[in-house]
Amino acid sequence: MALGRIFPSFVQFHHQTLSPSFKPSTVRKPVLARNSNGQEPSSTGSVAVQEKKTFPGKQEADVVVIGSGIAGLCCAGLLARYGQDVLVLESHDLPGGAAHSFQIKGYKFDSGPSLFSGFQSRGPQANPLAQVLDALGESLPCVNYDSWMVYIPEGEFLSRIGPTEFFKDLEKYASPNAGGEWQKLLDAVLPLSAAAMALPPLSIRGDFGVLSTAAARYAPSLLKSFVQMGPQGALGATKLLRPFSEIIDSLELKDTFIRNWVDLLSFLLAGVKTNGILSAEMVYMFAEWYKPGCCLEYPLHGTGAVVDALVRGMKKFGGRLSLGSHVENIVVENDRATGVKLRSGQFIRAKKAVVSNASMWDTLKLLPKEVVPKSYLDRINNTEQCESFMHLHLGFDKEGIREDLGIHHIVVNDWDRGVDADQNVVLISVPSVLSPDLAPPGKHVLHAYTPGTEPYGLWEGLDRRSSEYKTLKAERSEVMWRAVERALGAGFSRDKCEVKLVGTPLTHQRFLRRNRGTYGPAIQAGKDSFPGHSTPIPQLYCCGDSTFPGIGVPAVAASGAIVANSLVSVSQHSQLLDAIGI
Repeated sequence: MALGRIFPSFVQFHHQTLSPSFKPSTVRKPVLARNSNGQEPSSTGSVAVQEKKTFPGKQEADVVVIGSGIAGLCCAGLLARYGQDVLVLESHDLPGGAAHSFQIKGYKFDSGPSLFSGFQSRGPQANPLAQVLDALGESLPCVNYDSWMVYIPEGEFLSRIGPTEFFKDLEKYASPNAGGEWQKLLDAVLPLSAAAMALPPLSIRGDFGVLSTAAARYAPSLLKSFVQMGPQGALGATKLLRPFSEIIDSLELKDTFIRNWVDLLSFLLAGVKTNGILSAEMVYMFAEWYKPGCCLEYPLHGTGAVVDALVRGMKKFGGRLSLGSHVENIVVENDRATGVKLRSGQFIRAKKAVVSNASMWDTLKLLPKEVVPKSYLDRINNTEQCESFMHLHLGFDKEGIREDLGIHHIVVNDWDRGVDADQNVVLISVPSVLSPDLAPPGKHVLHAYTPGTEPYGLWEGLDRRSSEYKTLKAERSEVMWRAVERALGAGFSRDKCEVKLVGTPLTHQRFLRRNRGTYGPAIQAGKDSFPGHSTPIPQLYCCGDSTFPGIGVPAVAASGAIVANSLVSVSQHSQLLDAIGI
């Protein structure tokens, strides 16, 4: 399902951009296990990436972007929109990174995110990705829906977003006081959303020009939001940079079901429970999901349509994308990043900047050791990582499956273990319910996974061709099979699946080039903050889930936009904001 981090612009910008603690501080085919018998193909198999022996076209650009994930494409697209000569180098043969999609036997699978909202919104409070697409003149047709199925120890129910629907679930599964406690939470949280959403993500840049593009430009709306909240609300706004658990505790919420539910939402958003997520992020989510008229959106033709729209927009403005171009090293000359060296041996010069969309750990591997300050090295090596994933991709016949099947399903096996425990929470997406073209006629496509809870240590050092690996793969995927059987009912049979693909942390590490197959940095609110986008090496910048504002599609889109904005003049930046009406 991959809700991802919702991006609360105002408070995180204020906390991070001007004083970053870290300032010196795809393949749609090959990413996951690809054979219908559930085995991973070898590196010499049919899905192997064909790397280019020679780089086509001009071997220089104003800005070279390493990696075509959402952040890299957002950064490159905006730079092209600004008139910069930008080149994206992607190691695999299709773009998208962790958000790519892939096709097997006529089934089109999402590999990562599938739960979205805000694509159709416009203006200052829109989803950062929607703002980037708007700037690129790209639209993204979506199907709207408002619910997902929940399977918990207490029972199962259809959870609907909106201001009133959840009260019905509380009446059945929670204590008699739960309705009053939930209302108390909404009354405390929703007024804070004006402050959390007052500063558009696209207005932020990583230098003091932000005083013009963000602070001065949106000061009236910020002031208005504080006035509307009143003294008590303004006081509550000071908690936006604190863990959300502090708001829950201050309201003296006692109902176990509510506390478990909010922990689950927090974990789905950010990979941490309420004691580790910024209140601003949860406030933003509550405003998006529990207001009148809200809805969820799934892109027609799958998550790959998001990637396609970003690539189209970038190329429309002259940006270039080179697939099968593996970056071996970032070249540093005279203490500045001046380009990259490809595995083929070719040098691609970057006249203004190199931007890495790789993780902080993987970016470090690309740099010459002698140019990396010890403080920077230590900070990266000491940053705790989220765990990895188990994935299950299935293609099967609709026959026997109920017609009212929904797209999303959440299974929680045991509240007492915690939503962040391994093998405890399984997320399931059946996107062909809303976009039938993702599967052959009369078929369904399904993606199930454990959300960043699979320990890499269980898999470390295993030979993917060994019987030990295959046995562990079968054992650790069983929890997903059982969740799918519970969600789809008696009409589903694993034996009748035409496509069965199992992905492991080693799959993530190998194909997505993610250090230890990680979901990203495990940074907890109140204890640490995500790094900024500049590095100790001049002209080298980073974007993606290792940088502010963090993990998830809206967050990484914002990070890519911030880097692009930082590489152009304040005047150009302001003109873009005027052009898209924010």
